[in-house]
Amino acid sequence: MSRGFRQSQAWLHTWSGLLVGWALYAMFLTGTSAYWREEITRWMTPELGPPVETATSARQALAWLETHAQGADTWTVQLPGPRTAGTQVSWRMPGQSFRETFASRTWIDADGRAVAVRDTRGGDFFYRLHFDMHYMPVVWGRWLAGICAMFMLVAIVSGVVTHRKIFADFFTFRRGKGQRSWLDGHNALAVLALPFHLMITYTGLITLMALYMPFGVDARYADEQAFYAELFPQAPTVERSGTPAPLGDVEAMLARASADWRTDRIGTLRIDLPGDAAAQVVASRSPDTRIVYDFESMAFSGTSGELVWRTPPRGAAADTRGGMVGLHAARFAPMTMRWLFFLSSLAGTLMVASGLVLWTVKRRAQLPDPARPHVGFRLVESLNIGFVAGLPAAMAVFLWANRLLPAGMAERAQWEIHLFFLFWLACMLHACVRRPVAAWREQLMIGALLFAALPLYNVVATRHGLFASLAAGDTAMAAMDIGLLVLGAALGWMAWAVDRHARRAPMRRPRRARVADAQVPA
Repeated sequence: MSRGFRQSQAWLHTWSGLLVGWALYAMFLTGTSAYWREEITRWMTPELGPPVETATSARQALAWLETHAQGADTWTVQLPGPRTAGTQVSWRMPGQSFRETFASRTWIDADGRAVAVRDTRGGDFFYRLHFDMHYMPVVWGRWLAGICAMFMLVAIVSGVVTHRKIFADFFTFRRGKGQRSWLDGHNALAVLALPFHLMITYTGLITLMALYMPFGVDARYADEQAFYAELFPQAPTVERSGTPAPLGDVEAMLARASADWRTDRIGTLRIDLPGDAAAQVVASRSPDTRIVYDFESMAFSGTSGELVWRTPPRGAAADTRGGMVGLHAARFAPMTMRWLFFLSSLAGTLMVASGLVLWTVKRRAQLPDPARPHVGFRLVESLNIGFVAGLPAAMAVFLWANRLLPAGMAERAQWEIHLFFLFWLACMLHACVRRPVAAWREQLMIGALLFAALPLYNVVATRHGLFASLAAGDTAMAAMDIGLLVLGAALGWMAWAVDRHARRAPMRRPRRARVADAQVPA
């Protein structure tokens, strides 16, 4: 392999990483947090209490709907899982639109009573942000995410080609060597989870392949609706008979579905035409029960309990695509594997961050006057600070907004998001007006204080503090508080490290001055 080719790959690696590096960092960081999506949502909706067993949740939800949603065309029950809490019910009255049905959502707590839950997007916000973006049409956001993913693939492959001794370099870390240390750290983080980085990037593209490459769908199907109808088949609709009839034994139907699927994880329960002789019960398996991500369903007669329809077998192509989606989202992963996914994704986040910082560290030494960089360099440096240090702090503000905004506030969930972006914008502006070292130190310290103070606020101002959660056996709430303390400590250590480095490393003299000194005779 010629030296010229490797140098060209190094150039490609550098610029493909830098041009979308900030977006990739945001996607990696928010995507990493999405591995704890349910736990974040659980922490942000403390009113729901601990999880309840599936059969009990279904029984309580149906009892509530029979009392409060008589005459509805459809009842829908979102059942809790082992990592979620609360049962969500909704219903559609005759003539209602989907938006009106969505507005009818009600949460049922562990005691089977309706409970007022603060309006929040919870962990779903970070999950959606990492590929839908925000404040733009969803399709635009997904195209942007796809472009960034393609750049990421190019950066990974060109990085492997560039670093001929990349696996040997994994065991090399030269501390306190400036640019060399940053490169060693970047290489180590890249190699540590290289298979994961390739998998998560490629499967992210496959997840939205119908959007990016619709040509096969266009050639095979009359329209997109026909494609999705085959990919995600639905139980046939039923017509109202006009003959009243009580609902059959729904628990027995759920038990039949659980036995057939060999899991007790039922995700959604839908009752069509409850109270009518033509009623139909549709149970859908939770998509977190196996690697292949799908929504397999079984439909039963609502009165007799007889199985009348089930999702037909899927083809190899659909299962392959579902497997890719499942690997990317990792909803199937048990706790140990989930931690491996999380740590690998965290390594990817740090890999992107270290690459962005490495770009400025390497080029600062090449500037005529490192103390007074040109506008382009200063812009890159400010963006690095605003993203790498500012985004985690903004995520902490999102959690603080969840605790501090009034529970009955109009558009409360949207204001949590608005405050997140407003604070992030403030971090960007702060990075532009402060000296780089001061901006790094201050934003990291602000993030540390925001994260570390959240569990303390929970102890003082709420009934869901760390000690109360531990006493109640609510491990999800307790783990979140402990995780926030760890995040605060990590960001605090980074702020301390930046400050220590700034005190120990004096500003390098401009290159022109060094050259002039070298030309002065002794």
